[in-house]
Amino acid sequence: MRILVLGAGAIGGYFGGRLLDAGRDVTFLVRPERAKKLSKQGLSIQSASGDLHLTAPKTLLKENLREQFDLVILSCKAYDLDSSIDAIAPAIGPQTAVLPLLNGMRHLEVLDERLGSQHVLGGTCFISTRLEPNGSILHLSDVHIVRFGTRSPEQNDMATNVSAALSGAGFEALQCENILLDMWEKWIFLASMAGLTCLLRGTIGDVAAADGTDVAKALLDECREIATAAGYPPRPEAYQFALERLTAPGSPIAASMLGDLERGGPTEGEHVLGDLLRRRKNPASPDLSLLRLATLHLRTGQIRSSK
Repeated sequence: MRILVLGAGAIGGYFGGRLLDAGRDVTFLVRPERAKKLSKQGLSIQSASGDLHLTAPKTLLKENLREQFDLVILSCKAYDLDSSIDAIAPAIGPQTAVLPLLNGMRHLEVLDERLGSQHVLGGTCFISTRLEPNGSILHLSDVHIVRFGTRSPEQNDMATNVSAALSGAGFEALQCENILLDMWEKWIFLASMAGLTCLLRGTIGDVAAADGTDVAKALLDECREIATAAGYPPRPEAYQFALERLTAPGSPIAASMLGDLERGGPTEGEHVLGDLLRRRKNPASPDLSLLRLATLHLRTGQIRSSK
């Protein structure tokens, strides 16, 4: 299977690098500067699960992409989705599978409209990585999971082929029977973490130390209510997982969105928080929910930084 990975950053570079190391046919679709760096320095991953250094991995620039691939892995930021679709469009053939690893759900609608729903699998990933200034990728924990699955019965053979390509590549690749539920569960956890740490401007541990664990639980419960009303009630173990991590004393974790906000850069606030808020049924008037306050906080920050 010929695999195209959009970008070679913290997520695409990590999973693409693992696949390449496992002998898969992987090409990275990258910008000119990243292509030069990969050609000169290779792709390096530092991880408790095993360091890698891959010499001169195959790369393509978008203007040179003229061939079709069997699998396209998409791990861009939500605010880069439209330009990313433009970049990968020439790689989409009649049987191409697209595996998006973005947060939230709205990207599925955009991908379906632009590329055709028959190509677009459901997918999500669980990993903490960082792209270092020298271009190497730092894996910050021992968790590296890709979950994927079909969104219609017509995709069964496609998902089976993707499973074969991803299996045994040095990370956990799990084909899920209800991938949309998995995506919703991650979404409400991430929205709760982003909303909490951005609104209160601190880590999970900072919030706990300020006696704010009840706020964390209240925000998670708001998000759970929206998911339930949409037909995707989180499983008890997923809810408990989220609650424990959102209220953990001393936790150094904060959403990466907080760093984006503090730097004045673009954030995924609308994709992760705003879209969830829009799906809420029968909100109170006035809506003073924690989710709305967190969303307004991010929107206001973006407006101010754009001036």
